[in-house]
Amino acid sequence: MRLTVLGCAGSFPGPDSGCSCYLVDADGFRMLVDFGTGSMTAVQRFAGLYSIDAIVLTHLHPDHMFDACSYVVARRYSPDGPLPQIPLYAPAGAEQRLALAYAGNDTEKLDDVYEFHDLTAGTTQIGPFTVHAEKVNHPIDTFGLRIEHDGRSLAYSSDSAPCDALIRLALNADAFLCEASYLDDMDNPPDLHLTGREAGEHASKAGVGRLLLTHMVAAWGSEFMTQDAAASAYSGPIDIVRPGTRYII
Repeated sequence: MRLTVLGCAGSFPGPDSGCSCYLVDADGFRMLVDFGTGSMTAVQRFAGLYSIDAIVLTHLHPDHMFDACSYVVARRYSPDGPLPQIPLYAPAGAEQRLALAYAGNDTEKLDDVYEFHDLTAGTTQIGPFTVHAEKVNHPIDTFGLRIEHDGRSLAYSSDSAPCDALIRLALNADAFLCEASYLDDMDNPPDLHLTGREAGEHASKAGVGRLLLTHMVAAWGSEFMTQDAAASAYSGPIDIVRPGTRYII
């Protein structure tokens, strides 16, 4: 399977990237994981506006789901006519949350665009992918993911402070796409996000093959300091992801 980074900025779009959005594809099936603010630009540039077969939203903070509202317009009002429903997996309440953001009320129907499925802890088959979800440590219901295909595995932290669920999801994974929002010397509120060092510690404990750092806030931190902090705790290969970068998993 292949991972394409479409958006990797944390909390709000940065100067070079929209917020969290990742494309995982295999066997001709394209699954979008998160659809954060500003990421639809990169979807068009690196993936294709109408090439997506399914969407997974790990939680309902704007930086992980807001452009799913913009996507309503793209599919509903296409000049070629409305497109078929696309499966969307998200925590309970996603339809109402998206409707409120899109239309200003939670009674707007979006089921002409999305076929809604509740994302819950456990394992789901989405196209060719086996997707295991587990709740992680964040203020609202948030699911980290382990995506498996043909004997290969990609773990994704979503947004999370330190927790054992991240280690379980990433155990022996070929790659771990992990948030690293804070520097160690910053005021990092509890139960919210990871530092680079904490991302490295989780990757080391899980024995992952490769650590892919994401969800950094460009205005508040330093990529180089974050990578150095992660390397102090994890001895394997580390990348800071960027839009358009592709990884074969």
